[in-house]
Amino acid sequence: MSTRSYQEAVACLNSLQSNAATLEAVRASGGRLSEFAIPEMVEYLGRIGYSTSDLNKLNVLHVTGTKGKGSTCAFTDSILRHAMPQWKIGLYTSPHLVAVRERIRINGKPISEEDFARFFFDVWDRLEQNQQRAISETSVKPAYFRMVTLVAFHAFLSLKVDATILEVGVGGMYDSTNIVPRPIVTGVTALGIDHTAVLGKTLPEIAWQKGGIYKEGVPALTVDQPEEGMVVLKQQAETHKASEFTVVPPTPSLPSIRLGLAGEHQLQNANLAVHLARVFLRETTSLDVNDPLPEPFVEGLAQAKWPGRCQTVPDPKDTSLTWFLDGAHTIESLDCCMRWFVSPEAALRPSATKAHRILVFNCTNGRSGRTFLDIINSKIAAHLETFGRDGNPPAFFDDVIFCANVTYADGHFKGDLTTIAIPESDLSHLKTQHELADAWASLVPSFPSERIHVRPSIEHAVKIIHGRRSASSERPVDVLVAGSLHLVGGVIEVAGLADVAL
Repeated sequence: MSTRSYQEAVACLNSLQSNAATLEAVRASGGRLSEFAIPEMVEYLGRIGYSTSDLNKLNVLHVTGTKGKGSTCAFTDSILRHAMPQWKIGLYTSPHLVAVRERIRINGKPISEEDFARFFFDVWDRLEQNQQRAISETSVKPAYFRMVTLVAFHAFLSLKVDATILEVGVGGMYDSTNIVPRPIVTGVTALGIDHTAVLGKTLPEIAWQKGGIYKEGVPALTVDQPEEGMVVLKQQAETHKASEFTVVPPTPSLPSIRLGLAGEHQLQNANLAVHLARVFLRETTSLDVNDPLPEPFVEGLAQAKWPGRCQTVPDPKDTSLTWFLDGAHTIESLDCCMRWFVSPEAALRPSATKAHRILVFNCTNGRSGRTFLDIINSKIAAHLETFGRDGNPPAFFDDVIFCANVTYADGHFKGDLTTIAIPESDLSHLKTQHELADAWASLVPSFPSERIHVRPSIEHAVKIIHGRRSASSERPVDVLVAGSLHLVGGVIEVAGLADVAL
C-alpha cells in the first residue's frame, strides 16, 4: 500500500472483524476461551514493542459496568479537562458512531484521520514483522477490538498523555483493556439486572467479571449496587488487594447542576465521575480537591458531551425536523430513553401543534425485540402520567420504521460502519425487522398497518422521514432513533448530522 490512507486503515481493520458464526461459537463456549484473552493481549502488546509496565505511564482511570460506563467516562474526561486545562488527556471508548477514530480522543476530540492511519499502520507493520508467538494458537493479527485497543495504547504513549480514561469493552476481567498493571483508580458503574438474561449470567457472575478490573494498591470505586452484586464486588476488591473499596456517596449539590448529558439516570454516572476525578487528582497532583464540587468540576459536568445517548439534534437543514438519538438497547436503558423522550424538556412540545412523531428502531439479532417494543409502549403510558401530560399511548407515534443497520440503499456500508456480524440469511430476508413489525402490530393492534415500515437500509428510513416532513409541512417532525448505537451512527451519517451531533 503506497498512500497508507485512513480508508486503507479502516479496510485493514475491518478484515479483523469476527463474523456472526464466530461470535456465536464464542458465546456457545460459555466463556471458556476467556482464559486466553489476557495472555494473548499481553503477547500482542509485546510484539509491537511495549511491556505492560509501559502502560502505567498512561495514568489510567479504568471504568467498567453494564450501564452508563461510556457516559461516566465522558463526564470524567470533561471534568479533568476543565480541572487541568494544561494537560493532554486521552479517552478510549467504544463503539464509535460514525468514524472509528472517535474511539481514540485527545482533549475531547477524535484523533485525525492522518494520526489514526499512522498509528494503525505502525501497529499493523510491527505485528507483520514480529510473528514469533509464545502461544501457538494465537492468531498473527488480533481481532477488531483488540487491534483498536493496541492502536489506542500506542497513540497515547506516543503522544505522551497526562491521563487516560479507559472504558472497558466487554466484561472486565478478560477485557483487552485489562492489562494495565497499576491504574490510578478503577470504577464500576451500575450493574444492569436485565443484562443477566442477555448475557446468560447471574448478577454475581457479572459482578465478578466487572470487579476483575480492581488492582492491588489501587482505589476501587462503585456506585450503589443490588446486594448480591455488591457482595461480590467487595470480595473482588479484597481478593485483588485494592487500597480501598468505596461505594461513592451522593454529592450534595450535584442535583442542582444542569448536566451536559440529558436524562435523570445521568446523575448517578456524573456522581461516580466526580469521585473518580477527585481520587485521581488526589493521587497524582497537589491540587486541593476537598471541596465536594469545585468550580472546574461543575463546568466539566455542564460541558460534557456524549453523542448518541439521550441526544437532541435539530436538523441543520430543516428547523422543523428534530432528531432524538439514543442507542438504548436494554430494558433498563429503553426505560430511561422513553422517560427522557416523554419529559417536558425533550420531545413533547409545549405548543398546540402536535409533532408528527416517528420511531426508528432496530435491535441485535437474538434479543427479544417484542419485549423491547412492549417496554417502549408501556413506558410511554407510565411517563405521560408521571409528567401529567395528555396523550394516547397507542397513538403516540405516527410512524414506526424497522430497518437494518446497513448504511446505504444500495446495500453498502460506510467503511467505518461495516459489520459482518449480521447473519447473511437474517440480512437478506430482514428477519429481525419483520419480527419487530409483527410484534408492534400485535402490541398496538389499532396502529395503522400502512404506518409500519420495514426497510433494508438506514437510507431508506431517512427517505421516509423526509417524505413525511414534506407531507406535513404545517407540523414539526420529531424522530426517535433507538435500539442500537450502530443504527444511531448510521442515521447521523445518512441524515447529514455529523457536524452538529458529534
